Amino acid sequence: MTRAGVAVTHTAPPAETPKISIVIPLYNEEESIPHLVEALDAAIANYGQPAEVIIVDDGSRDNSFKLLKEYAAGDPRFTIIRFRRNFGQTAAFAAGFAQARGEVVITMDADLQNDPMDIPLLMARVDEGYDIVSGWRKDRQDRWLDRKLPSMMANRLISNVTDVKLHDYGCSLKAYRTEVLRHVHLYGELHRFIPALASQVGATVTEVPVNHRSRQYGSSKYGISRTVRVMLDLINVWFLGTYSTRPIHVFGTLGLSSMAFGVLIGLYLSFIKIFLGESIGNRPLLLLAVLLVVIGVQLVTMGLLGEMITRTYYESQNKPIYVVREIVNDFVDEGDTV
Repeated sequence: MTRAGVAVTHTAPPAETPKISIVIPLYNEEESIPHLVEALDAAIANYGQPAEVIIVDDGSRDNSFKLLKEYAAGDPRFTIIRFRRNFGQTAAFAAGFAQARGEVVITMDADLQNDPMDIPLLMARVDEGYDIVSGWRKDRQDRWLDRKLPSMMANRLISNVTDVKLHDYGCSLKAYRTEVLRHVHLYGELHRFIPALASQVGATVTEVPVNHRSRQYGSSKYGISRTVRVMLDLINVWFLGTYSTRPIHVFGTLGLSSMAFGVLIGLYLSFIKIFLGESIGNRPLLLLAVLLVVIGVQLVTMGLLGEMITRTYYESQNKPIYVVREIVNDFVDEGDTV
């Protein structure tokens, strides 16, 4: 059958609602799939709680989907989502999150470098009250120069910019409370910044050392080539987290500073023109003063436009600018106005 243009194949539904949903993006991993399924079976049995597995085939060109479909036909705990083309890890995670039914979502890679047996370690910290538990590949089994060193630098930069201190943002093995993910909207390549994005709405974040194994099959599909895009996404996360509801503060500050420098330079040039009688028409400083004032006006105007767009964004969707964790003794009826 089809649903909104999407082909849907059904097997017998699971007997009970899952405690955890394991979301795994996958791209051209046919060699790893049999071992991945075996490892997931063992991990779920070891965990001892109802679980579902959602594998998102990110437009694989090999036999990955055929193999996954065969496994899913015999095991209703497995749900397979197949993309029409390769949309990337962020899109795959977003599709998996939308499908998940569990109280907690566990994410991991399909290349067997993450160990599903570490799920109880993550869940133990979730049970302590944390909203997000991030895996830390403390003994990472990757090349140092092109994998570990750039990762160390990126982790330190991201931690400093977002104020969410983690040793390993790039580790896909993480646990998220489903209620937290409802407030996180993914696009671009923001999946690695989910802890920072969720922290902006009050989620509590911690990390735990996890096992990491060297890749046994194939090669990495998501590598260092995306470093520039990751840095741009980091700027985006910083701006959204700090100024998304008040863009005039960043653009206005820059604009007023630019105008102030321009006016100061203009006053200096006026002084030497009026009191010292020197010519200023051919001085580069005059052009710089005019340029700074014009840029300042443009930045302030951009900030005002940003304020208008922000209000349209929030008010048109009746979107709140805050997130409530819980209410004790809520005596307000649905029809009441607060």
